[in-house]
Amino acid sequence: MVNVSTKVKTLLKQSQIKTGKIILFVPHTTAAITINENADSDVKSDILNGLNKTFPNHMNYQHFEGNSDAHIKSSIIGVEQVILVEHNTMLLGTWQGIYFMEFDGPRDRKLIVRLEGE
Repeated sequence: MVNVSTKVKTLLKQSQIKTGKIILFVPHTTAAITINENADSDVKSDILNGLNKTFPNHMNYQHFEGNSDAHIKSSIIGVEQVILVEHNTMLLGTWQGIYFMEFDGPRDRKLIVRLEGE
């Protein structure tokens, strides 16, 4: 889990959008994007441990690449998030951060960020 909150915030500040939305999209089948707590780093470990326990890497999956657990985790977490913007500020909760997750890596990945508004 990589916290990308600062990078997204920087893009928003550069855009000078006052009101609108940020659309985050991950164009990969083994990666995801989520918004969750960023105050306690143990939450990241707990999320990853929970996902790994629920969807272990070595089960009797049929997929020939052997990474079906990564595809399932990506589907469960999701590949897009929308964040509302007011006064050139992301409307996130006090403890929320934006996390990029790769479940079959490390790999080179991209996060598409679209800023819409005025």
